[in-house]
Amino acid sequence: MNKIGFYILFLLLIDCFKISLGQNIPKGEIDIENFIEDIFGMQREEMDYEDLYEGLLQTLLNPINLNKTNPEELKSIFILNPNQINHFFEYKKKFGELLSIYELQAIPEFDLETIYRLLPFVILEERNKTNASLWNRIGNAKDGYFIFRHRRVWETRRGFTPPDTLSNGNLTSRYLGDPNSLYGRFRIQQSKDFSLGFTIDKDPGEQFIWDLSTKRYGFNFLSYHFTLYNRGNWKAITIGDFQMQFGQGLVFGAGFSAGKGAETITTVRRSSFGIRPYTAALEFGFFRGTAGTYQAGPIQITVMASHAPRDANLQVLSDTLENETAIITSLQSSGLHRTTTEIRYKNRAREKNLGGNLHYQSKNKNFQMGINGLYTQFSQPFLRNPRIYNQFEFSGQNNHIQSIYFSYNIQNYYFFGESARSASGGMGSIMGMMSSLHPKLSFSLLWRDYSRNFHTFYGNAFGEGTRPINERGMYMGLNFKPNIRYNLSFYYDRFHFPWLRFRVYSPSYGEEWFGRFTYRPKRNTVIFMQVRNESKSRNVSDYNGFQSTYRLDQGIKNNFIFNLDHKLDRIWSLKSRVSASTFKFDGKITKGFAISQDLNADFERWRISSRISLFDTDDFDNRQFLYERNVLWLFSIPALHGQGMRYYLLTQYRLNRKLTFWLRYAQTIYTDRDIIGSGLQQIRGNTITETNFQLRYQFNR
Repeated sequence: MNKIGFYILFLLLIDCFKISLGQNIPKGEIDIENFIEDIFGMQREEMDYEDLYEGLLQTLLNPINLNKTNPEELKSIFILNPNQINHFFEYKKKFGELLSIYELQAIPEFDLETIYRLLPFVILEERNKTNASLWNRIGNAKDGYFIFRHRRVWETRRGFTPPDTLSNGNLTSRYLGDPNSLYGRFRIQQSKDFSLGFTIDKDPGEQFIWDLSTKRYGFNFLSYHFTLYNRGNWKAITIGDFQMQFGQGLVFGAGFSAGKGAETITTVRRSSFGIRPYTAALEFGFFRGTAGTYQAGPIQITVMASHAPRDANLQVLSDTLENETAIITSLQSSGLHRTTTEIRYKNRAREKNLGGNLHYQSKNKNFQMGINGLYTQFSQPFLRNPRIYNQFEFSGQNNHIQSIYFSYNIQNYYFFGESARSASGGMGSIMGMMSSLHPKLSFSLLWRDYSRNFHTFYGNAFGEGTRPINERGMYMGLNFKPNIRYNLSFYYDRFHFPWLRFRVYSPSYGEEWFGRFTYRPKRNTVIFMQVRNESKSRNVSDYNGFQSTYRLDQGIKNNFIFNLDHKLDRIWSLKSRVSASTFKFDGKITKGFAISQDLNADFERWRISSRISLFDTDDFDNRQFLYERNVLWLFSIPALHGQGMRYYLLTQYRLNRKLTFWLRYAQTIYTDRDIIGSGLQQIRGNTITETNFQLRYQFNR
């Protein structure tokens, strides 16, 4: 059957498909809560969710053109397995370009659930394609918005109270600013054409002040960028703040990466998407300068230069000749400047970066390889305060790191890897494979080895630790989906730390396994049960009445979750969850649990989300993570521990096509304490209340 004949036959099925698809979220929107559940499965406190969210936003604002895409792009959104990607390109090769988004249903292995998850990330043709001048395109761009957000905790923290007088007559430290958090973001962009914008931010306790001596200019943090795409052979040119992603993240590891979670196959690898504007409010982990990517046949050449301020603690050392030298003892990543001490850290150091990438892609797009290089120089030497576990960490003023990477797709098998070497001689390597062993069974395998003296400042590769250093491990993932109703995902990860770590004063090992069973009895009902077991070593601090920092024991934690999502009708939906955990360490077993109930409603202009949770945990090791809905592009994953209740109410109102408002009220009530927190964050009482107000104005709507 030719393409036209096939399409005429296919049109007869479109109406039925539209009916089934139309009951879900409209194209261009995403249920972020369900997406997070599918990708992560088990929230981790150490994960940088804000940067992850920004990476997801970048993909949503720059959707993939299905008629011009390649396997690398489709892998980057963690939705399609190798078998589905192969079927997609075989279909295009046989029938040509897609004429309708509904044509996806005709591709083998593309069920409604897969298509539903894919729709927000893809288009069939370039948006707003025009020959107008750049300034006219900027003025008429439809993807432009301004967001303003206010957040506040209403109970008084100790840092906002009058200072005490010490015995020496000095006053105790207090926050200099007010408890309000202010955030603004302006962005105007056109997919695959241009992007420009800025982000401003003031954290609670920071002053809103113009002070040149302390480098504070109203808002505490300002990020900005201007990026052009597809200017002849120049694929991207950017000025301002940006990040880069090439290979498997050993050198350049920005953007959307999930690691271990409920999606056990596609998240083990990284995609080489190149330069990405930086739009988050995190005050570290980005470059500030310029970068560009040039296409020369099958080779892309990327160069970058950055000169960015860094918050640092400086100390002055004197030698025998009374010469003074300033050194960096630590870099601050909190981005907080509330007290005189924190303000003193602000922009004390400078960091220069020069780097580049060569990326080759074969004509059939099945093979890619590349080379990364990055040179970093600090304004002062970096000498950490010596600790028993950090003697192999970076020290000095300069670092350089180089890597080579590859990826190869053959039928239903996808191989990838990267190997890097830093100036210290430390090596980092990662090798992996994804495969569709059967249309219903997928498999992934990943090995990594990061030396104890491997130093990468912008790497973000797969691993158990938060950084790729001092770790070896092997990961295996499986996914079995016999039909649309049932899905079983599983992974096992074995890891080893050859050198000492923080709170682990001996070489150690660990293992982790995870399983989730998902059942969809109806299209509007999803049930899943999951279990996660993790075993890791750490110091035993209390032994026979004295401190023994060198005695280790395995901490074994088990997590259990039962979750039910049910859509009652077009307006109302429910979500019920029970989570529990146990933690065994040094001969003691502690427990914890949380129960939550959600009620959500969608009245077109009005959207309402609510939840009430009860929790009871024996200690901090059994804290329960519950992802909560929040205002647009803001994460909320509280770690609940102790005893108490938490609830929130989130409302969204779309006044018109341009203006949308959000208001969120959340409160946690503890029944086991009269003081919350410690230090300057301490609250006297058993209640903590937070509000979030946000408005978004969209241009040219």
